[in-house]
Amino acid sequence: MDGMTATASRRVLLAAPRGYCAGVDRAVIAVEKALEQYGAPIYVRHEIVHNKYVVQTLEKKGAIFVEQTAEVPEGSIVMFSAHGVAPTVHAEAAERKLATIDATCPLVTKVHKEAVRYAKEDYDILLIGHEGHEEVIGTSGEAPDHITLVDGPDDVANVEVRDESKVVWLSQTTLSVDETMETVGALKNKFPNLLSPPSDDICYATQNRQVAVKKLAEDAELVIVVGSKNSSNSIRMVEVALDAGAPAAHLVDFADEIDEAWLEGVTTVGLTSGASVPDVLVDGVLEWLAERGYGDVETVKTADESITFSLPKELRRDLRAEAAELSGE
Repeated sequence: MDGMTATASRRVLLAAPRGYCAGVDRAVIAVEKALEQYGAPIYVRHEIVHNKYVVQTLEKKGAIFVEQTAEVPEGSIVMFSAHGVAPTVHAEAAERKLATIDATCPLVTKVHKEAVRYAKEDYDILLIGHEGHEEVIGTSGEAPDHITLVDGPDDVANVEVRDESKVVWLSQTTLSVDETMETVGALKNKFPNLLSPPSDDICYATQNRQVAVKKLAEDAELVIVVGSKNSSNSIRMVEVALDAGAPAAHLVDFADEIDEAWLEGVTTVGLTSGASVPDVLVDGVLEWLAERGYGDVETVKTADESITFSLPKELRRDLRAEAAELSGE
């Protein structure tokens, strides 16, 4: 930071919206409510959301995260993560006599239903997404004989379909909007009759956070995205910031991962967070930056978010039963 003058005005541009989306908020609360309702342990298949801090916090409260349904003791409670699972996973849980709570984000469930519907109509479904991502695995499992994964525009040349007049595209909800539209454009060039889903699959929160980070990139010499390395939407935000012209952008889980060398010559820092990140982690970065002279914080608001999702039906049912019992009804 030696290159900065004493009179340079240092500031932070704080993105709004940022952090938790409705689907993540619902999933995290679902784990907490299940622990309150049934006691520990509550097993969760895969990370409930892709954030290291959230997972560690829930583990301390009694959640046990497993990779496979077979790891859950018979007769136990298992929750499915916000990313969704394939029908085969539900079948595995039933075989092991597991009580299930499905915390799949409703927007992911919408894509699952679209996949089932188009498969029934015998369409070839081109699923735009990243190979190996949990959401992609879950969606593909809804109609494995009809779905072909398209991992970005460079993958389009390899795509083959049975009937070019019956092709539809769907997408992973956490992708870069711009890259997805580039992939769709390439697919439409190859398959002119390509059908689009009833509404864009990329979720409102992913789109809003990418729009906000583009706005930060206009003025910030450095953009910091708070999020975990396995969070698709957080990784995309770093890429979007760089594509939008930010000279530098980095992903960090915690404030202590920031390299002070990144601040060399920087007067304006853009700060945002992925959709699975609680604001306490952003507060930690703000404190870290304030200690280094970046105490002037300006909120850059690009959208209002008011969407909320109700708890998984299994919890709503049991919570209603408990409330009725307590009230003597």
